[in-house]
Amino acid sequence: MSGAGKKVTDVAFKAGKAIDWEGMAKLLVTDEARREFANLRRAFNDVNSQLETKFSQEPEPIDWEYYRKGIGSRLVDMYKQAYESVQIPKFVDKVTPEYKPKFDQLLVELKEAEENSLKESERLEKEIAEVQDLKKKLSTMTADEYFAKHPELRKKFDDEIRNNNWGY
Repeated sequence: MSGAGKKVTDVAFKAGKAIDWEGMAKLLVTDEARREFANLRRAFNDVNSQLETKFSQEPEPIDWEYYRKGIGSRLVDMYKQAYESVQIPKFVDKVTPEYKPKFDQLLVELKEAEENSLKESERLEKEIAEVQDLKKKLSTMTADEYFAKHPELRKKFDDEIRNNNWGY
């Protein structure tokens, strides 16, 4: 395996091991997010498997002696010399430096979205707890107790009564 190919495969393998897919999946709230996350994981695994198969295969060595017996040494030696003179250019990554800042910016935005999501989740959990508490107390609660918690409704009802607007 070539040095660059081996390095790419090793990095991809380590990156796949370092990602906590299950932990991230637990943080997802919506079905759409889960679908997109599954698509991302599938694409990541596809790329990793392609990297492993393409870069892990060494070409089979050519049995020059076998061809010398059948074709002749002069022609085989020409092909061997031409084959060995082929220079495969080294891979130069020009894409990563271009997209690395964009990826880093997306990570920052992801963290901000995560923080906002956690804050919103806390707010919604508190609201759910309040509604459940209200649901339990609603059958025994007086109007004064309810209006004490919701003064804006008391004002609205008082205004309607004062304006002789009885809702029908």
